[in-house]
Amino acid sequence: MSGDFLFQAVVYLTAAVVCVPLAKRFGLSSVLGYLLAGILIGPYLLGFIGEEGEDILHFAEFGVVMMLFLIGLEIEPKNFWNMRKSILGMGGFQVGLTIVIVFAIAYVTELEWPTALAVGMAFSLSSTAIVLQTLKEKGLMETSYGQSSFSVLLFQDIAVIPMLALLPLFSSSASDVSDGHGSFLENLPLGFQTLAVLLSVVLVILAGRYFFVPVLRLVANTRLRELFSASALLIVIAIAYLMELVGLSPALGAFLGGVVLANSEFKHELESNLEPFKGLLLGLFFIAVGASINFLVIGQSPDLVAGLVIGVIALKALVLLLVGRFFKLSTDQNLLFAIGLSQIGEFAFVLLGFANQLGIVDRDLLDLLLVVTAISMTVSPILAIVNERIILPRVGTKESEERPPDHIGKHKPIILVGFGHFGSTVGRFLRANGVEPTILDHDSNRVDLLRKMGFEVYYGDATREDLLESAGVEQAQILISAIDDPEASLRLVETLQKHYPHLKLVIRAKSRIDAYELLKLGVENIYRESIDTSVRLACDVLQMLGRRKHTLYRQAQNFIKYDEQSMRRLVEQSLNSEEYINRVRLEIAQQEALLQADLRSGRLEDDDHLWSSVKPTREDSSD
Repeated sequence: MSGDFLFQAVVYLTAAVVCVPLAKRFGLSSVLGYLLAGILIGPYLLGFIGEEGEDILHFAEFGVVMMLFLIGLEIEPKNFWNMRKSILGMGGFQVGLTIVIVFAIAYVTELEWPTALAVGMAFSLSSTAIVLQTLKEKGLMETSYGQSSFSVLLFQDIAVIPMLALLPLFSSSASDVSDGHGSFLENLPLGFQTLAVLLSVVLVILAGRYFFVPVLRLVANTRLRELFSASALLIVIAIAYLMELVGLSPALGAFLGGVVLANSEFKHELESNLEPFKGLLLGLFFIAVGASINFLVIGQSPDLVAGLVIGVIALKALVLLLVGRFFKLSTDQNLLFAIGLSQIGEFAFVLLGFANQLGIVDRDLLDLLLVVTAISMTVSPILAIVNERIILPRVGTKESEERPPDHIGKHKPIILVGFGHFGSTVGRFLRANGVEPTILDHDSNRVDLLRKMGFEVYYGDATREDLLESAGVEQAQILISAIDDPEASLRLVETLQKHYPHLKLVIRAKSRIDAYELLKLGVENIYRESIDTSVRLACDVLQMLGRRKHTLYRQAQNFIKYDEQSMRRLVEQSLNSEEYINRVRLEIAQQEALLQADLRSGRLEDDDHLWSSVKPTREDSSD
């Protein structure tokens, strides 16, 4: 038994380790890599996984639960309340309209009305796991597309609760069926069930405030990290179990628990402890989805399966386009929104399985619908790539049509890529000094706002040559990259060096490690976003302790200069190697010796009276 378990573990991990890096290497999402790994090792190709794939799928669904708990940690209750209109409006519109259309089509094709309604409810759901993982990987969570997607997905997760509750009402055999998803309350009157549900929600809120936080404080005092990890897992599992007992969605309960704990002092510690578990379980979930695709069903009716997959994706995309248009999403954000959520979601497995147990959906139809669901999830990342690389460049936000001819962006000497918190500071300072760069950004709503403010802006992926050319890269002198994603920044540098070697590159690096990668590509002007702020903070602390402002300023400049020199000397060393660690220790000691020598020499204090009314004595500088 243990041998079988270990073999299965080796198979899953090997498939993930091989397929996911390959997918990333070709610019695909990790989700697609996991799905392909599942297809490869599934029962219909290599056959490493048999019928136990469905059991693993149910276990791996806990990754979705954990993901929603972590998302809840990111949303303070006040912000969650502020999102209520988009959640109810966009989500309700999408789910309701999709159910009505799918029900009508299914009923016309001579399905019984309870079956048609069950299919409509299942098809109205999208994959929370795929969409949110993609948003996170691409840094799009804060865009209009990201916020709209999150609102709709959250409503869908909430809608699963009444869907599961309604299905037994449509079944003539419901009283004889144990669904596996019901609760110990299912035989009680409806009023008691409703009261129990409300009490369970209140219990989660109260436990989050008055039980979980005190327990976490006690655990934190033990200073045992593994115990804190166990406590974090216990919180998520306990909330999920409570929700299941009363017939609610475990994912929704976990999200609510995360929101309640969002204001606690343990927010970041919970995130860091649960993130590895979430990533592993989600990867396992995607592999199980890929392995669950029944190729025998596809072989029996390939035309029917292909038609259903194409039809449901097209129908959902059309509904989502209408929703986005109604809520005034721009064209490109609306396309991302519609195609991003056009697949069928993981909760469809739960709904359809429950409907089968209730006798609403027969076994042959269930197999067909499960295959359609799994394939739609598999092709979703591919459709997203097609949308971003082929469709959006042709129909997305274009350059402003109202510009006077003498202000065309092609003639501006500076191009600024990325206008988030870092890039906006750079852009505003340049403009305050009479320099207006051409700005490229991937959020069209931000693009529209910047144009209203008078900036010359282009929307799109700055690694695309056509966009760079339309922004005037051939005539530009300097390109500033303020992109938040290090991988995207590296791709941009490679593109620019290959096609536009005349450009002087000024690149943002989020860390020393990112700076190493840029140095290896030959970039000279690298700006780590944290070093200046960190040094300025340390200077302010020393000034609070009575040190001289001008002396500290000179020391800060020297510290940054020595650190930059050290970084360039270390770039060729292999990270985490013994040689690198020893070299870092020597470099740090050398930097400190140089700074102390500068301070002892007194050279830094020669002009200190320019910034201070009292010139320091030698005793002042020696402390």
